[in-house]
Amino acid sequence: MTSQEKPDAGTAAVRWRWPSVHPEGRKFALIGAGITLIFALMAWETLAWPMAGVTVWILAFFRDPVRTFPRGEGFIVAPADGLVTMIAAVPPPREMAGPDGLGDQPMTRVSIFMSVFDVHINRSPIAGTIRRVVYISGKFLNADLDKASEENERQHILVEGSDGTRIGFTQIAGLVARRIVPFVKPGDIVAGGQRVGLIRFGSRVDVYLPAGTAPRVALGQRTIAGETVLAKIGDGERVHGTAL
Repeated sequence: MTSQEKPDAGTAAVRWRWPSVHPEGRKFALIGAGITLIFALMAWETLAWPMAGVTVWILAFFRDPVRTFPRGEGFIVAPADGLVTMIAAVPPPREMAGPDGLGDQPMTRVSIFMSVFDVHINRSPIAGTIRRVVYISGKFLNADLDKASEENERQHILVEGSDGTRIGFTQIAGLVARRIVPFVKPGDIVAGGQRVGLIRFGSRVDVYLPAGTAPRVALGQRTIAGETVLAKIGDGERVHGTAL
């Protein structure tokens, strides 16, 4: 094949493939499959079929699809799949505040709610170095409530880009979620969209945008972790309205 016959990288065909299952979920799937097998061997069909459905759901819950970080400078991407449920001006969490963190001035917080049907692998909103990972035990209130960001079990992650921009985001447990699993620690260098953790069985992730940066998403909009652009650093033009 000559150079003129080579397919263009932008038009080459890409095949769809089943998402892999994250190792964190495989043990739960094996437990579910084992219980299903026991029920089936004992001819308890009324229990075997529902348990088989639960096993399939576990596999789907821990699915880990490939994501493509958008090309461009200054993009802050969504760290979670889900629904944008709140956009508000709030003080930064005290665990990420201060001169070595996000500062002390109010910031725009974008909250993304993950249902039990969403992908639960969370990703870094920018490339950079992990500066803080702070876990806080707490309650398990409905993650849709505003006070969940201050009262629920949660984990703060602060990442600093090569240009010095710091982005903080918080994994928040909810009614069903009972464990936040980190994949990173302070000092780790991450790529934009890299996997940084997960929350088991549904919850919320808050992202704190730096001063002078407005969100490019609207209330009710769905986001895709590692792909959906939440904002562009230094772009203060906000998207208004509600997604329908």
